[in-house]
Amino acid sequence: MIEGGVCAVDNILAWGSRKGKYGLGILYAGKSTAAAVFTSNKIKAEPIKLTMKHLKDGRLSAIIANSGNANCFTGPEGMEDAQRMAKFVAKGLSIPEDMVAVASTGVIGRKMPMNIIEPLTQKVLGGLENSPRGSMRFAEAIMTTDTFPKEFAVEFELEDGNKARIGGVAKGSGMIAPNMATMLSFITTDVKASSSQLKEALRTAVDETFNMVIVDGDESTNDMVILMATGKSGEIDDNFQEALNLTCRELAKMIAKDGEGATKYMEVEVLNAKSQKDARRVARTVASSSLVKTALFGADPNWGRIIAAIGYSGAVIDEKKVSIILESENRNIELIKEGRIASENNRGLKIAADIMNEDEIRIIIDLGIGKEKAKAYGCDLTYDYVKINAEYTT
Repeated sequence: MIEGGVCAVDNILAWGSRKGKYGLGILYAGKSTAAAVFTSNKIKAEPIKLTMKHLKDGRLSAIIANSGNANCFTGPEGMEDAQRMAKFVAKGLSIPEDMVAVASTGVIGRKMPMNIIEPLTQKVLGGLENSPRGSMRFAEAIMTTDTFPKEFAVEFELEDGNKARIGGVAKGSGMIAPNMATMLSFITTDVKASSSQLKEALRTAVDETFNMVIVDGDESTNDMVILMATGKSGEIDDNFQEALNLTCRELAKMIAKDGEGATKYMEVEVLNAKSQKDARRVARTVASSSLVKTALFGADPNWGRIIAAIGYSGAVIDEKKVSIILESENRNIELIKEGRIASENNRGLKIAADIMNEDEIRIIIDLGIGKEKAKAYGCDLTYDYVKINAEYTT
């Protein structure tokens, strides 16, 4: 693990700035190969539509991302505003307009404040630099209800002996469903790869990381993950995939830990499922259960809520083979062992309650009927979550 976020990769420039509730960041990567994964929501924000169009040839040079306004459900005028944002960057960096990706996050249905966006764009263009500070400023600029910026970078060795790097930033705190989230993530690397190779690698990584994050079960209209490769190092391989998975996993964990109003982080690990699909179903269902999340908040070791969620997940299960372990950093307790209650005495419940009082809790579920496994990442559901979202536009 190394410092630098997206700027850990040589020649990547980034910067960001804010004015009131509006933030804006720009990332420049020269002529890069690129791939992306977008929201599956049928209502897609105008920047998503524009970026999908610009990415058709698998090439990108820059990304402009703003916070404070989603530019979604804004019609032709919203598309014009997204295009203007791309033009601002293209002109400032002397690159084609269709080499610019546009991303937005914030309130849906509001007109973009272009009188704020344009001056911010010019300011950020003047500050671009390849430095840890540049990456951090970019990460801070795209925050909405996030309480901390999210970035991660790693250096690794490719099979051909070349050293390579991956760096990423992300934003996300609420409207997080098990299908990405109100989540933006931008990842850079110096490997050589085609757009199709990057897309396959990104989809693999996203499926087991960002698509396994749950804060509240709502799926955004603006989700976007972009991977850009400068091609300055060796060829893409399995080592790259491992490093990309790690980068996405660490960013996903940060999003889960920063869930709106969250006080506790939850990791749900499912073992020995009949299929990969079933493992993911159970992990996602338990991590997204409002009753499990509120039990987490109240430090209530109510394992019945976990059993119930497993049962309605839609996965193949045999209740006589299900085991559940509750675990924190320093202790663990087996609540259910192969379908039987293992800790129903006062001492067992006391240990379970103590674990539930920790800041980070793991729920390990062994289905005992196969060999597949999966993890989901989430948080508790608190009074503050309701307060934040009850007052979001005011």
